[in-house]
Amino acid sequence: MARSALLNVMVQAVRKAGRGLTRDFGEVENLQVSLKGPGDFVSAADKRSEQVLYEELKKARPAFGFLMEERGEVVGTDENHRWVVDPLDGTTNFLHGIPAFAISVALERAGVPVAGVIYNPVTDELYTAERGGGAFVNDRRLRVAARREMPDCVIATGIPHLGRGDHGAYLGELRQVMANCAGIRRVGSAALDLAYVAAGRFDGFWERGLSPWDTSAGWLMVKEAGGFVSDIDGKERVHETRTIVAGNEEIHRQLLATLARARG
Repeated sequence: MARSALLNVMVQAVRKAGRGLTRDFGEVENLQVSLKGPGDFVSAADKRSEQVLYEELKKARPAFGFLMEERGEVVGTDENHRWVVDPLDGTTNFLHGIPAFAISVALERAGVPVAGVIYNPVTDELYTAERGGGAFVNDRRLRVAARREMPDCVIATGIPHLGRGDHGAYLGELRQVMANCAGIRRVGSAALDLAYVAAGRFDGFWERGLSPWDTSAGWLMVKEAGGFVSDIDGKERVHETRTIVAGNEEIHRQLLATLARARG
């Protein structure tokens, strides 16, 4: 596949940050499993990854702005372009030595994602997408799954936990979905969930309480793989409502309807 100069910049940046995360991930098992020690270690790994990404992307396009999980918003002189960066999506997995985490970088033009990269450095799976150019994993073209009925489908989700989300509302949604699909999966990284939808591994995905750095690259990935993405109300307000629903056209529609039944 031919990559644009901008996408090559993004790929080089995530690969460089990924080498650091892989090294740090190898040290996790040597840490004393306590709240402070591993927590501080993972926070440091997160910040090191973000710093590498910031430096590499800033060097390539000095005028572009940033929206980053740790650093927040950095306004650039080019108001039309912004990097949206999650340096470590799946922090809890990382902390527990589970190799399901990713770096997610999107480039937005006038608020719309036009390029995205999601990279799991442990498995060396590199997902890339450009608007109008398709989606790929390690240069292999991606297409969303072709299943047409929810009972045949595996649906991914994010589960709220201590101090996060409306547990009661989520359990209502889960009850509806689990009664109407072949299986439910919880990976622990929204970026990977969306990449797996694009790859046809998952047939659908829904989650609440997400931030732009969790979803921007994956949103584009699913779209370029032929899928549909919206917020939980079927609107194009994913960032505003902090909700997302994804799948092929038919499963996206059925999943929206299933979730709506949980809300009465």
